[in-house]
Amino acid sequence: MTKTVTSKLLLFFLFLCYCTNVNAQGYSKNLNIIPYPSALTPGNGYFVINAKTTLITPNRFANEAAQLNKLIKAGSGYILPAGKSHPTNTVQFVYDGTIKNQEAYLLNITPKHIIITAGAPAGAFHAVETIRQLLPVSVETGQNRAALRLPSVNINDQPAYAWRGMHLDVSRHFFSISYLKKFIDVMALYKMNKFHLHLTDDQGWRVEIKKYPKLTEQGAWRTFNNQDSACMKKAVDNPDFNIDKQHIIQKNGKTLYGGFYTQKQLKDLVSYAANKHIDIIPEIDMPGHMMAAINAYPYLTCDSQNKWGEVFSTPIYPCNETTFEFAKNIYTEIMEIFPSKYIHIGGDEVDRSDWGKSDACKELMKREGITSLPDLQNYFIDRMEKFFNSKGRKLIGWDEVLEGKISSTAMIMYWRTWVPDAPVKAAQNGNQVIMTPGTPLYFDNPADKNSISNVYHFNPVPQNLTAEQAKLIIGAQANIWTENIPSEKRADYMYMPRMTALAELLWTNKQDYYKSYTQRLVQQYNRLEALNINYRQPDLEGIVDSRVFITTDTVKVNSPLSTSAIRYTTNGDLPGQNSPLLRNYVVSYPQTIKLAAFTPSGKRGDIYTVKYLQQKPAEPQTAAKVAPGLTASYYKGLFKGASGIKQGAADSTFVVQSVSVPASVKAASFGIKYRGYIDVPQQGIYTFYLTCDDSGILNVANRETVNNDGMHSPMEKNGQVALKKGLQPFALDFVEGGGGYTLKLQYSINGSERGDVPESWFKHNQ
Repeated sequence: MTKTVTSKLLLFFLFLCYCTNVNAQGYSKNLNIIPYPSALTPGNGYFVINAKTTLITPNRFANEAAQLNKLIKAGSGYILPAGKSHPTNTVQFVYDGTIKNQEAYLLNITPKHIIITAGAPAGAFHAVETIRQLLPVSVETGQNRAALRLPSVNINDQPAYAWRGMHLDVSRHFFSISYLKKFIDVMALYKMNKFHLHLTDDQGWRVEIKKYPKLTEQGAWRTFNNQDSACMKKAVDNPDFNIDKQHIIQKNGKTLYGGFYTQKQLKDLVSYAANKHIDIIPEIDMPGHMMAAINAYPYLTCDSQNKWGEVFSTPIYPCNETTFEFAKNIYTEIMEIFPSKYIHIGGDEVDRSDWGKSDACKELMKREGITSLPDLQNYFIDRMEKFFNSKGRKLIGWDEVLEGKISSTAMIMYWRTWVPDAPVKAAQNGNQVIMTPGTPLYFDNPADKNSISNVYHFNPVPQNLTAEQAKLIIGAQANIWTENIPSEKRADYMYMPRMTALAELLWTNKQDYYKSYTQRLVQQYNRLEALNINYRQPDLEGIVDSRVFITTDTVKVNSPLSTSAIRYTTNGDLPGQNSPLLRNYVVSYPQTIKLAAFTPSGKRGDIYTVKYLQQKPAEPQTAAKVAPGLTASYYKGLFKGASGIKQGAADSTFVVQSVSVPASVKAASFGIKYRGYIDVPQQGIYTFYLTCDDSGILNVANRETVNNDGMHSPMEKNGQVALKKGLQPFALDFVEGGGGYTLKLQYSINGSERGDVPESWFKHNQ
């Protein structure tokens, strides 16, 4: 064989290797980075870090170089010494003033060197976090040290959105400073840059204010409330719901829950986050959600009363100058703690009814030309914004502040999914907008198998905006409200791994990378385990909540994690590490099986309860005359669940062609009963998948098939029913509790691919 032929074969072999590892979209299967870089070109070979590797860095990147050295020491045991420019065996930070995006960076790894180029420290830090994900998991633990090697690659990277945020409520349930630092560490790993810290609410005041000491002496502590008791009830089956004992004290013969952060602790936290280029945005919620403050200082209300209204608590009083003095004093101390350009004032869920009864408020409204209570609220917001601006700060408010007249300089944080035009109105008014809609970005809402996809495919830019207005959508964040999150382990579970999907959406913003993302995510779990993150494990495949068999069935369930073991019980007990492994278990009689996956470290995933029902295929029914569609009976009002829709005459009845929320229904809350038949084309075992927000119960052939009852965010439940060909009775009760408007029904037959139920199947009596 000639040298020419040999060379051509070698080049062809290398080309095949390259094509195997890089697909047409430009991502490499071997580089499991989240969020994926803007542009990445894999190379050949590895750079090996050893005791002779030197570190070259300008002073402006000293912090970032130190953080890289910290990782290298944890993974290898040695620190890279400072060196001079050399063509080989160096890690070099380079400043490039032509790179204008402060978070952008270039990363070039070859067998000879690593070069990190950035125009600002934030960009250099993001490069370090990319390197961190390319290094072995041992850098997270300092154990199993070994030679460190990084694959050759060339990366040119910058974020799609400037605001990539996470929010944590520490008022409803309190979290230690050490946990907040851990939370910041994980944010940094995935290049998130805004930490919205919700410090005060009705249930607790968590920040030391020296001018008003009673805010923490009294406002930081409470006896157990209904949220605590709900968590305690859930803790029977899930220890993650146990109230964290470190935040419980005994005082004056009472058991109290709570805690607060000193100003010194928070200043240290701010510094810790700043080293990782994360901006902490404090929220002191006003004028509503102030019950903890009002208990300590009753003069803040109209009549010194502090109570719950029909939905919300009493707000502070915007018609006395003492209220503004209090607010300005509070925020002055907050600004001394938090150097962030942004201060969040809240401004949501305000019960203004007492203001309307106040003579002082009526007088103020007349004097200032204020014609509505929402405008009176924004009189308060506007005055506080002017105060913020005088201190060089920018005000953020929840989207309720749009209900009154709001300046175009305020920033709007959109959350109310049921007010879809709010971010559009804000952008049209010239306001910058941060998208945080409850669906899918409230991470306190329970996750299901669709949650990660829903986050990844969320579009932060609403429709009906011009290109110029779209620029005002500066990013998004996920919110974690903690009424039902009483422990650090539960908090971990609720936000991870959903946060990784949001991180990639906001940094990479390429939805066609989703398949690649899911593959890369699987490789991230070992790192999360090493970081002691109590992440939610991937959903088990093949689970049906209510499964039907005719004679026998074999339990077949797979875990997306090859290292996980699935264990089960049949006696009602929760699966444990000593429960039997699932191996071809045959069901021959009705029973309930509980299943869970366990990682090698013993971490248990979600517990799945599967009811096995033995059925004969239901006989079809005959109907004298049917027409296309289903009858829909509409009931006005707020119902606690689908099982609670009132009996009797409906407020209106109409015909629909599909199972969905009718476009004509605009009420905030209601119930609908869908009735008729489903004309199934063949005999078989049908699986139905019901997604709803809030509640739904499906009966097919007069058999309860899917129970998705209870008030919740969009969630999918499924179930099976055995049917013969022909008309089968169909009944679906659906409740909307306020804002979700989500209803979707899909099916499969005998294990086929799922799809939407065809409209042609639905019939009703004429």
